[in-house]
Amino acid sequence: MNCKTYYMLIASLLAVTLLQAQDILWEHSYGGKHAEFLYDAQSTADYGFILAGSSISSKNGNKTESNKGDLDYWIWKMDEKGTPEWQKSFGGNGVDLLQSIRITNDGGFILAGTSTSSISGDKKDESKGLEDFWIIKLDAKGQELWQRTIGGSGQDILLSIAQTKDGGYILGGSSSSNKSEPTDKGIVDKYGKQEDSRGGMDYWVVKLDSKGEIEWDKTIGGKYKDELKSIEQTKDDGFILGGYSNSPESGEKSQKSFGFSDYWVLKLDKEGNIQWQETIGGDKDDNLFALTQTNDGGYIIGGNSNSGATHSKTKSNKNGTDFWIVKINEVGSIEWQRTYNFGKYDVLTSIVENRDGTFLIGGYAQSEAKSKIGKSDKEGINDYIALKLKVDGDIIWKQTFGSKGDEVLKKLFETRDGGYILAGTSKGEVSRDKNSNIGGSDFWVIKLGDKDKKKIEKEIIEAIPNPAQTFTNAIVGYDYKRGTATLFDLSGRKIHSVKIFGERTIPFDLSTLPQGIYVIEVKTDTSTDGVKVIKN
Repeated sequence: MNCKTYYMLIASLLAVTLLQAQDILWEHSYGGKHAEFLYDAQSTADYGFILAGSSISSKNGNKTESNKGDLDYWIWKMDEKGTPEWQKSFGGNGVDLLQSIRITNDGGFILAGTSTSSISGDKKDESKGLEDFWIIKLDAKGQELWQRTIGGSGQDILLSIAQTKDGGYILGGSSSSNKSEPTDKGIVDKYGKQEDSRGGMDYWVVKLDSKGEIEWDKTIGGKYKDELKSIEQTKDDGFILGGYSNSPESGEKSQKSFGFSDYWVLKLDKEGNIQWQETIGGDKDDNLFALTQTNDGGYIIGGNSNSGATHSKTKSNKNGTDFWIVKINEVGSIEWQRTYNFGKYDVLTSIVENRDGTFLIGGYAQSEAKSKIGKSDKEGINDYIALKLKVDGDIIWKQTFGSKGDEVLKKLFETRDGGYILAGTSKGEVSRDKNSNIGGSDFWVIKLGDKDKKKIEKEIIEAIPNPAQTFTNAIVGYDYKRGTATLFDLSGRKIHSVKIFGERTIPFDLSTLPQGIYVIEVKTDTSTDGVKVIKN
């Protein structure tokens, strides 16, 4: 064997090792006897995670509450091993689709989705049109604090929510509604739509304060169909919006279309005014589903494409649709792009930037006769797809997971202990990577370990965030049955105390306290520990 052949062999073996360095630690199915659909999941500070979607099942399987209507919001809080801590169901008499969940700075949660329900069940406000935005604020234990129904007379679909730095929320979705008309008595609906539609569907952005009251809303679109899929607040307190459009130059769309649909990205200032926009696409179908601001101040955007190497796209798709990821700078100019092919029909659903600047990419792919990642399913069956990328888009590792049935991955993220969570929906029976099945369609979660990363050990107690401005959360890193959590100032004066019963996350409101250093003491039947927290 000559030197060249030897080094090629070593490189090949190393590549295989890197691509297979992730093992399944555990996998679980969650659901009732009928159908559940997962749309979002988030890592929590206590090393666990929360699942969010909708359910049609009654009180059966491992579902503890009966449905109120056709589909209800359904969330599950899990620990780091995937063991359920609690679950909650919210719904009215119609179809309620929970699309997005975020952890709020008080340790609670904000739920965002779409509802057709009138006043019934958990729905406290009358429907306004065909479909409305429905937002629910929960505390750290999943108890409702408030809810809002927002919409016009048409179709309003909410897909993305984020908490803003001022404690409020930004909502991102699509709308066909015109401006809400006042009643016969001249009463204006303060939760209605303030601007007319530009076309078939438009981007619709709504800014709420911390209590769910509307501060402003913006309708942004062209003459045809524009669908907003993702929204985030940016480092300069503005907002980045991403979705897809088939509108020509019209309305707010200042650039021509390239294909049947294109990526359409807009940067807004903190008041919702457009600062810049970019239409990015090839000659056919390019659909953006996910984006995030990167550490360098730019953005990474991704979706699926079947376009050739035309217009903005530098590389043709290989078969059906492929993942298409584009890195843009702070003003929307393309820095690099990558196309990834896995199966006949590849759909990217999730993008996350890790602390080290690498990226996690999640989605799903339909199998094909000669798949390059070794799938043996019959054609037409979806599998989870997971990628980890370098800062320039080169692949660090890639993995596929599935059963003999249909799996749709919606979220991929790194957990605090250094592992990875893959969360989505499965219709498959027990087979291949899937060891349990409950109903026709279940939430399906996989936890991966990484052989190349050192496992991070949990702190006994910590405060997150720290320093804090309004809320901090005491995070307990062990199991217990009961105890008390108490906030002291440095003189030892007790400010606030609360009884606890196994909670891993305990919120403390610091908003009325002066700046300084405080101590949180957690005394349980297992241990007594404390942590200092700084109030800015």
